[in-house]
Amino acid sequence: EKLKLFEGVVSGIPHDCLVIVVSNSSIGKINRFKMEGDALRQLCRFTHREALIVHQKDPAIAEAAVEAGYNELLGEDGLVRDGKSEAMIIGMLMAKVAEKEYVGFIDADNYFPGAVFEYVRNYAAGFSLAQSPYSMVRILWHYKPKISGGMYFRKWGRVSEITNRHLNALISAKTGFETDVVKTGNAGEHAMSMSLAQVLPYASGYAVEPQELVSIFENFSGILPTRERKIMEEGIDIFQIETRNPHLHEEKGAEHIQEMLLLALGSIYYSPLADNEAEQLILAELVHQGALKEGEEPPPIHVNPPLKKVEISKFISAIGDTFDKYHVLH
Repeated sequence: EKLKLFEGVVSGIPHDCLVIVVSNSSIGKINRFKMEGDALRQLCRFTHREALIVHQKDPAIAEAAVEAGYNELLGEDGLVRDGKSEAMIIGMLMAKVAEKEYVGFIDADNYFPGAVFEYVRNYAAGFSLAQSPYSMVRILWHYKPKISGGMYFRKWGRVSEITNRHLNALISAKTGFETDVVKTGNAGEHAMSMSLAQVLPYASGYAVEPQELVSIFENFSGILPTRERKIMEEGIDIFQIETRNPHLHEEKGAEHIQEMLLLALGSIYYSPLADNEAEQLILAELVHQGALKEGEEPPPIHVNPPLKKVEISKFISAIGDTFDKYHVLH
């Protein structure tokens, strides 16, 4: 992302939080990752705060994942795969190393530092209301402005609107009651208790946010057989909290939107909860949106197993000698 955007996002995070930056920026002739590290270091120096910064393709992280028994995170090149989900998993592993009780995610392309500050306050509000140790807070943007000649305050993003509709259709089909309860199917800004974070699987790339909800429906709703009886007894609290700040982020273009749509709906399409009618509705939607051609199916989605599989002591031991390079001066 642009350095000014990155700086603004980090500056909006309250001091009480440990900042963990996971970047997949270029490290070639123009080393953007180093620029991000320098910007973060300067901010931490002047504001007396603590942060970690990790590159997604760091060989030491890949080796530590293998040592900890989490090979699924790696691609054919032996490094962590590209993708948003994989970056989130690295962030969660670093949060576990730091022995944090909660972990929250904020995309680095947000134009309003004040919105970032509000997200974190909303995370805290949700967790303070939670009755279960297994809790999640998902941010519902008040508006998503679009600049085209003038400023238009749109209520829904295009992908969010479609994903929400199909998630709600899935719930409606299983309960027999029509609902629009899901408002945050693609909520990049969301947070979880570590108790919940380590029992969910994570779909690769942009499928990760809708897959979290789909996995909760599959594993803890009682519709399908489950081995997680204890979690079902405790219950899972999911809060969708609407912001007052609008969400203005970097526009990535039509191709990016189609990729997000394909992955998001793919997470529902391949769920065992989806019946033939749900599958046909998703295929028709993807064809209508130009993401698929007639007769095609969404590409299979790689799903990373829950983090409880990771032997965290081995992960810590593996990165122990190099841990200082992730730690920013505070």
